Amino acid sequence: MTADLVARTVAQGLAGPRATDVVSAVRRVVGIQAQDIRAARLAVRVRTEGLVRSDVDDACAAGSVVRTWAMRGTLHMLAAADAGWVVSLLGPRFAHGYRGRRLQLGIDDALAAHGAEIVAAACSAPRSRPELVDALAAAGVVLDPKSQAPHHMVTYAAMTGRIRRGPDRSDTEPTYVAFDPGAPLDEADALARLAQRYLEGFAPATAEDFATWAGLPLGKARSAFRGLAQPPQSPDPGPTTRLLGHFDTYLLGYRTRDGIVPPELSKRVQAGGGMIMPTVLVDGRVVATWQRTSAGVETSPRVNVDAELDDLRRWNGDAES
Repeated sequence: MTADLVARTVAQGLAGPRATDVVSAVRRVVGIQAQDIRAARLAVRVRTEGLVRSDVDDACAAGSVVRTWAMRGTLHMLAAADAGWVVSLLGPRFAHGYRGRRLQLGIDDALAAHGAEIVAAACSAPRSRPELVDALAAAGVVLDPKSQAPHHMVTYAAMTGRIRRGPDRSDTEPTYVAFDPGAPLDEADALARLAQRYLEGFAPATAEDFATWAGLPLGKARSAFRGLAQPPQSPDPGPTTRLLGHFDTYLLGYRTRDGIVPPELSKRVQAGGGMIMPTVLVDGRVVATWQRTSAGVETSPRVNVDAELDDLRRWNGDAES
């Protein structure tokens, strides 16, 4: 394992000491990609010890971690203490970035703002997206439920700090609840805080890495990085094998995956359509992809993951992850 990969895996909690609670694991990497709750659970598993999958669901239900649109304008799981200032910093930028698509869908700025207020009012209790479409229609804002318009209306409301994801009714039926992000930080202060937190969880890393991970313009990323020092190199934690799930933040945290994913596996890992496949990480490097089977886990190419498979069974109670 190279010195850089040692530092990165230890910083992320993938090697060496691991967190013992959900919030600490999430805060360690600022936020965990969470468009698929099953993948988010797996991201917590590999960064913790002694927990089970229901601990993630319990943390979401209790509100100690929340899911909302943050880095890169994608759905993330963040510690409740971080969600407000991160959304206030990044959300409006990505809401503006999607303006052209909203206009294509017939949602102009005035309608987006009006619809977001309707959505927020409806979310005093958990509401599914179809229920929000009904609430909008009852208030005179009719959206085609078969189009992308409801999705863009809901994400606009979230990115502008009015709602967040609520408790899931199932792994495939999310709900949304009202959200108060609090007073925003000064932008420069918020950028500096985000850069420092990123570096603590991803170092060694560059301003270019930070810009890619956060979805920020390179100039702002460089300004936020100015004066920051790379943390000291971590000692080698010894041989480490981890089963990462879809969209793991270790593979989404840098400008490139050079050194992490060998060229012969790159197309298998990024399978197209933005899909990042589950991977086997050995000493900080991807050596295979994997999938659950009736017999346990199948890797391609074949590698020994017996210890991780045992832990995955313990974590899930042998249920689907």
